[in-house]
Parts: sequence; C-alpha cells; structure tokens
Amino acid sequence: MKKPLILIIAVLVIDQIIKIFIKTHFTIGQEVDLIGQWCRIHFVENKGMAFGMSFGGDFGKFFLTFIRLVASVLIYFYLQKLVKRKDKQIVIYSFALIFAGAVGNIIDSLIYGVMFSESTLFQVATIFPKTGGYAPILFGKVVDMFYFPIVDTIFPTWIPFVGGQPFHFFNAIFNFSDASITIGVVLLIVSAFIKREPIKEDEEKNEENEQIIAKNEETIK
Repeated sequence: MKKPLILIIAVLVIDQIIKIFIKTHFTIGQEVDLIGQWCRIHFVENKGMAFGMSFGGDFGKFFLTFIRLVASVLIYFYLQKLVKRKDKQIVIYSFALIFAGAVGNIIDSLIYGVMFSESTLFQVATIFPKTGGYAPILFGKVVDMFYFPIVDTIFPTWIPFVGGQPFHFFNAIFNFSDASITIGVVLLIVSAFIKREPIKEDEEKNEENEQIIAKNEETIK
C-alpha cells in the first residue's frame, strides 16, 4: 500500500497547492494563456460535479458531497483489498488516482467555504478571513482552472442555422483532481485488455513443484 499511498498524497498536495494559489491570486473569470489560445488558466468555481456541472441547488450540493464521501470510503477499502490480493499494478494505481481525485474535490466542498472569503469578478479571495468564510462546512465551491479549448472558432456564415455562431470543442474547465479521476478511469479501461502478470509467490511455488517432480522422476529412474 506504500506506493499507492505516496501517489495519493502527491496528487492531493499538487491539487491543493494549485487551487490555493489560484484562489488567492485570481479573480473569478480571470484568464492567463499558458500555450497560445488553446491552453489557458481560467478561474471558475462550481457547486457540483466535475468539469463545472451542477444540480439541485443547496440540497443537491449537500447530497453530492455526501455521496462523494461514501464513494471515497468504499473506493479506499476496495483499494486496500486490491493491494492485499496483489492485483495488477495498473488496476491498483487506477483506483489510487480515482480515490485521490475524489478526495481532492471533497476537500474543497468541506473546508473551502470556511477557509476563504468569496472570490468575485473584482476581488481576490483571502485565506482565513477575520470576518469568516463565504459558506458553511460541506457547502464550499470546487475550484477549477484548466481550460483547453482545442477548437475555438466561429462557424462560417454560409452554414445554415449555425452560421456566424461560436463553436468550441472541449470547453470544460477542470482541475487537477478531475484530471486524476479521468486518467484513473482511462487506465482502468486499458487494464481490461492487459493480462495479469504472474505473482512472484506463485512463480516460486511453481518452481518448487517442478523441482519436486524432477526429483521424483530421478528417484523412479
């Protein structure tokens, strides 16, 4: 469990460092180009699911956070089970990434509301404000910042119905935790096509059995 745990801690630390930096240095909607126009930092916050999706107002927010907590606990216990039975490494690391990503966003929901002041279009948030945070525990907003509009253009005017309208391909804004979950899911799918490597203990037992069989054959001769 040591290596998966190191991976989980690394994802959480990187995720929180990025989020805290963005939260305390950017105003809502502020944008910085990283690699041209298709790779940007664009600060937004959301109350709900990954990639800025949300539902159900305050009740939906509370319900989603609760479900995330329960799911994270289940994933953690399942991860321990995978490690104990020495499952494929790619499967173990997939669930480690998914677990880390889920916990990363749970942290935002749990404590960011009491930890920061409100981020606005004109004001950067402060950490541990004297007047208190912007929301109670469980109602903090998830910080998103990565924006990769691979295609950001306008439909030609000659195209019927949509001519002259903007077209964006992959305009979701996400964070490091979202990326961790996505990579974990992709690796999990890939793992279905990879044969399980033989466990060392099984190999040693097979070698012992082969030696015993060889000795028995020599005795018979």
